[in-house]
Amino acid sequence: MDHRASNLLDEALGFADETTTPWPLRGRVVLVEDQVETSGAFVLHHLLKRALSPHSSNDVVVFLALSQPFSHYDRVLRKLGCNLTAQRENNRLFFLDMLMSEFPDGDEGKPNKDGLVALYGKIEKVVSASYQENKKCITIVIDDFSLMEVAANGSSNYVLDFLRYCHTLTSAFGCSLVVLNHEDIYSSTERPALILQMEYLADILIKAEPLATGLATDVHGQLTVLNKEIWDGQGSSKNKICNFQFRVKENSVEYFYPGSRS
Repeated sequence: MDHRASNLLDEALGFADETTTPWPLRGRVVLVEDQVETSGAFVLHHLLKRALSPHSSNDVVVFLALSQPFSHYDRVLRKLGCNLTAQRENNRLFFLDMLMSEFPDGDEGKPNKDGLVALYGKIEKVVSASYQENKKCITIVIDDFSLMEVAANGSSNYVLDFLRYCHTLTSAFGCSLVVLNHEDIYSSTERPALILQMEYLADILIKAEPLATGLATDVHGQLTVLNKEIWDGQGSSKNKICNFQFRVKENSVEYFYPGSRS
């Protein structure tokens, strides 16, 4: 297999090699938009593994899990060669499991503002403490953001506020913010303010979509990576767009350009 082709996602995100220094996502927001038909969870897993790599300049990951329990991520990442249990014991991974009542209950039928405030307080406390310990490369991961409105009893305004507060951590502490969101759950309505605001805040937008030509046995979907404000070395910036296809395997993911597979 072509070594270059196997690292198309890393190249699109700005990872030059395994020991990239500094962390190229520092201070940036990465939004992964997928569909129920074509999951982008493998992108999240890839970034989580990279952030926790022994060679990474990234020190700490704060993982907010709304979609799956810890055992799920631990099982998936072990197949990729990353032991989340060991990383949690070494205080490199702080796992907030929303499925295990980490989120305070609000009054039935009323927006859960206090729960979101308390949740942000937990995240900010970990980030602040890690930064004071000179652990300056901190990544916040949210999987998946489409469930935040459910946790907030349907209040998109409070969820937007939560997103903006998390965004302030990228400038205040140089954190990376990686968010997965199911775009197609809103397909029956106009694009809501929540998605528009997320895409506006994102420095890197990754879209995982099914193939336009339909299902294929050896190709599971296509990725579009929009990397905003790439500096060209002459003092000006531009957007970089990369398009390629992928195949999810048992313990890896293959990336390749359309038409490059027989």
